[in-house]
Amino acid sequence: MINYLWTPPTPPSLPVRGKSERLPVNRIFCVGRNYHAHAIEMGRPVDKATQRPFYFTKSNTALVPSGATVAYPPETQDYQFEMELVLVVGAPGFRVKVEDAHKIIYGYACGLDMTRRDLQLKFRDQGRPWDLGKDVEESAVCSEVVPMPGVVLEQGEIALEVNGVTKQKSDLNKLIWNIREQIADLSLFYHLQPGDLIYTGTPEGVGPVVAGDRITGHVQGVGEIALTVGPAA
Repeated sequence: MINYLWTPPTPPSLPVRGKSERLPVNRIFCVGRNYHAHAIEMGRPVDKATQRPFYFTKSNTALVPSGATVAYPPETQDYQFEMELVLVVGAPGFRVKVEDAHKIIYGYACGLDMTRRDLQLKFRDQGRPWDLGKDVEESAVCSEVVPMPGVVLEQGEIALEVNGVTKQKSDLNKLIWNIREQIADLSLFYHLQPGDLIYTGTPEGVGPVVAGDRITGHVQGVGEIALTVGPAA
């Protein structure tokens, strides 16, 4: 038995549709600028012929469930939403071939990559890491996981509303790097493990929220997500 100085935190986990067991979350990877229209609105167009995917991470302690109310975070005046399909890894994978990518898929969820946009852009333009803009407490919002072992989603509407007004609406078939390509490329850098989450990118229409706003979104065939922005802590 290991004796700790204080009680370790409970491992973060997500509910799984149709199961009583919860899914333990390992790491959270996020794919940057993976829809052309969003890349353009961020001022950084993507040429797939000459570029490859890039990633940032969030601490798994940033995970919060759909339906939660989160505090407006400190040190920002521009807190923004990003609606995403979340891929859930269900088997180990390293240097996975594109044609074998489906073998490590457990399922999918709906996600929100909440972002301190002013800090992200400030540090991006200074050539510094984005951590303070992206790895924000309570910023990795995720719905229940829908088991779809071996299923590769290639199309389906993805959309988000703020206070009932549509802000984002696109289709998974507009991903620059599709599900198979994301798994294959990311697995060149990491030994992917069960419980790893991959936030696969957001479409155009990202924007700010304020305290009191209600965010809702959905991915066709996967489910829905909701978040309320509370007062600043």
